[in-house]
Amino acid sequence: MGNNQNITFTVYHRNAVPEEYPGGLAYSVHLAYSLDGLKYQSLNKNYGILFEQGDVRGDNTIFPKGVRDPKLFRMDEGMYGICGYRTREDGSLDDSSRDKILLWLTKDFIEFERVGLVDPVFLSQWKTGDFVQVEKEVALKAIEYWTPVENKALDVPECIIVRNEGELNDIEGTAVYSDGSVAVKKLHWDTSTIDFTKPGIYEASATVGSPQLKFPLAKGYGDPVLLKWEGKWYFIATNDNLDDIGIYAREADTVEGLFAEGVDEHLILPFDEVRGFEQTFWAPEFHLIGGELYILFAVSGHEWGPQCHVMRLKKGMSIIKEESWENPIPVIRADGSPLAPGAISLDMTYIPAKSGSYMVWSYRKHIGTPKDTGSMLYIATVDEKEPWRLTSEPVLLTRPLYGWENVDGTINNEGPYCFIKDGKVYLTYSGGSANRYTYALGLLTADETADLTDIFSWKKSVTPVLTYYSVEGEYGPGHNSFFVNDDGELMIAYHGENDIKDTLRCDGIRRVHFRRDGRPDFELSAQQDLRDEFRTITRKIIVK
Repeated sequence: MGNNQNITFTVYHRNAVPEEYPGGLAYSVHLAYSLDGLKYQSLNKNYGILFEQGDVRGDNTIFPKGVRDPKLFRMDEGMYGICGYRTREDGSLDDSSRDKILLWLTKDFIEFERVGLVDPVFLSQWKTGDFVQVEKEVALKAIEYWTPVENKALDVPECIIVRNEGELNDIEGTAVYSDGSVAVKKLHWDTSTIDFTKPGIYEASATVGSPQLKFPLAKGYGDPVLLKWEGKWYFIATNDNLDDIGIYAREADTVEGLFAEGVDEHLILPFDEVRGFEQTFWAPEFHLIGGELYILFAVSGHEWGPQCHVMRLKKGMSIIKEESWENPIPVIRADGSPLAPGAISLDMTYIPAKSGSYMVWSYRKHIGTPKDTGSMLYIATVDEKEPWRLTSEPVLLTRPLYGWENVDGTINNEGPYCFIKDGKVYLTYSGGSANRYTYALGLLTADETADLTDIFSWKKSVTPVLTYYSVEGEYGPGHNSFFVNDDGELMIAYHGENDIKDTLRCDGIRRVHFRRDGRPDFELSAQQDLRDEFRTITRKIIVK
């Protein structure tokens, strides 16, 4: 490195490649660095980091935008600027902003403040260019942030002293990662070589962590959700194999058993013309609300137009039997009126925060017409005793303004689902095409004690947190859910495709990692999570 205090950063856009890296992705700000000023390494796996927002037109439709020819410059007091030309999605210059320059500010190349369009004269006081020298400490933190983490070591004592089998089963391993973060791994011991009634020295092997779940787990299922209920595991999803007709549940003793060959599927909500359940049985989700188990889902009658419904499990009844469930009812507003008259509603999910109970769902008008608004997420409060009735007016939470959310004619914010950790709500959602490679996960975060119907309580990530660049061989990962497995690990379930040209939705599951800075990481492949050489260990066991 030529200068021990600085590292060179550069920004760029990429050329659009149809069916591989389209304009909505290519015309964004990409970031790379160099330690010697000669050889550059792209960050975020060469996927865009800063995406421009589209315009909302007078008819409430979105006009996608991008950015090209970005430049860098250094300002005062440790601030940096990134500027570029605003474009249309195809990279052509945007007529409405032809005489302006887009501007973002950053102190750390991790968080960015969008200033917006400014007069080029404003930038003349700084020297803009293709490269900028960044202080080493700042640069290394940014490089770590935008670089994938991977497992480097497993810490388990070479010699373990115990008095009984229970003490041995309490021993855990610690996986160590490239950013300095760690993850606790449960050790599943084979104790057949140990006689716990006789003190002595033994040798035993253990498998580390939960079983590896290879993608795809199930083919032809979208929007997967898993639940552990009264000692059993359950799986529900949108069933593409049956044209999205009916809601089916699987039951097994383990997560792996849910995806075993020949596993039974139990029809719990059938096609029913009388009740108006005829098509688009979409995105069923299990939720425990007020101590009772519900399924939130969307369904259409004879006329297409999915609407959010709730269905409650009768007390003491089996999940996998149709007669165990009460008659589904549509979600209504506080005044008793329909949730989405003249529009569609779907993908409803539940947030049990300290500040109250909330529903989040996707809403869309004029789908498939020139006035298509795109799907957008709304939020409202709800009484857990009557979760089918909102208790506040719906508030627009987010709509697909960024290039990755409205790429190639798909304008989606849908599939929200949350987990809560350390006082913070993490709400993932999906953008891009639901059954194509551009599908990706976005992230909204808020404090658990905040009023979640106040949009200023939320922070929306500009950059998607899971894409087809994340894990090799998995395309269009999205519409996810979360659950805690039997080892106590937070897991993410999602659908995606096997190939960049496929449209058959398939299911995958992986562990959610938490990086050194505390943020969730959804991108670890099985090998990045735990190297193959650490999956089985042998240790000396001393029984006292």
